[in-house]
Amino acid sequence: MSLYAIVLAAGEGTRMRSQRPKPLHLICGRPMVMHVIHSLAGVQPAQTVIVVGHGADQVTARVTTDSPNWANASFASQLVQRGTGDAVTVGLTALDQIVHTSPTDERLAEHDDMSTILVLPGDTPLLRRETIDNLVAQHEASGHAATVLVAQLDDPTGYGRVVRAKDGRVLRIVEQRDASEDERKINEINTSIYAFRRDLLGPALRRVTPNNAQSEYYLTDVVAVLADMGHQVGAVIADAPETQGVNDRWQLALAERELRSRTNRHWLLNGVTMFDPRQTFIDVDVQIERDVTLYPGTMLQGETRIGSGCQIGPNTRLNNCLVGSNTTIDSTSAVNSQIGDNAKVGPFAHLSSGSRVADSQTTGAFYDSDTADSKKI
Repeated sequence: MSLYAIVLAAGEGTRMRSQRPKPLHLICGRPMVMHVIHSLAGVQPAQTVIVVGHGADQVTARVTTDSPNWANASFASQLVQRGTGDAVTVGLTALDQIVHTSPTDERLAEHDDMSTILVLPGDTPLLRRETIDNLVAQHEASGHAATVLVAQLDDPTGYGRVVRAKDGRVLRIVEQRDASEDERKINEINTSIYAFRRDLLGPALRRVTPNNAQSEYYLTDVVAVLADMGHQVGAVIADAPETQGVNDRWQLALAERELRSRTNRHWLLNGVTMFDPRQTFIDVDVQIERDVTLYPGTMLQGETRIGSGCQIGPNTRLNNCLVGSNTTIDSTSAVNSQIGDNAKVGPFAHLSSGSRVADSQTTGAFYDSDTADSKKI
């Protein structure tokens, strides 16, 4: 069965208080929207449509550069933000145009009315690929018209509530501002992540109206439309922390802390020593070989590569650097630099972009590649 994805990344994100488009705010060195796209790695959509709006040119340029080939990313513009239902309509229209004009693409040629459409917000950077894999598997096995990814919160204030029938079927999703007093007591919330049957999504969207407190077209209303038509809508429960969106700088910092914790745990379980993981900062695209020791205050950023047996830190920042094996780097700042095997760099060294330190070379205190041309001073 074919699968397609629509990622909603058109919002302005006013609470971020930033000139940077919300989807492009970085978490562990990767834009938020790219974390969402990478969560699709297990299902590998035949096409991924990113719906853009505010800062569309910037978002399109960055996603085009960063997207893996398997994502098959394309873009659709929501010129006027009229709600998530309208955004999905824009994405679905673009998807249909791509499919119908690309008959030679084998993956797109498999498009049929029973295909699965995944819809995800572009501001859920903690979403795990295993969660998406599970959502798709359960949706396709059940044959439901739609499957909603849900979570349970002790305090669901601000989230849409999931209203179920006695047999567990999802009847509707009610936004906080439109919910009754009893509905607000429900602690099962909508994560805004869905799997839909293609042949039912379009007709249901056409029945959605903006009769709500925001006068917008809510994607959540599609659930009630499908249920009222007699179709089954299911739910898959996910861990609440990984599905929460990022709407301001505080939530951005919390997401960064959680993802860094995951990243550090991965490397600790794969042969890397950290004296204090809370003071060690590793971007998601960094690669580290075994028996590396990272001292407190170490920051490894971008696509840095660290060879086996190295000792890095304390108070060292390496950005897009290639480091050989058994090298020691102490209290050093380096960007776009290459450091060979068995080298010793620092303390208090600075390697500017394009610097090279040869195998077994030693650079002493106050080394600066701009003035020393990779020699000890």
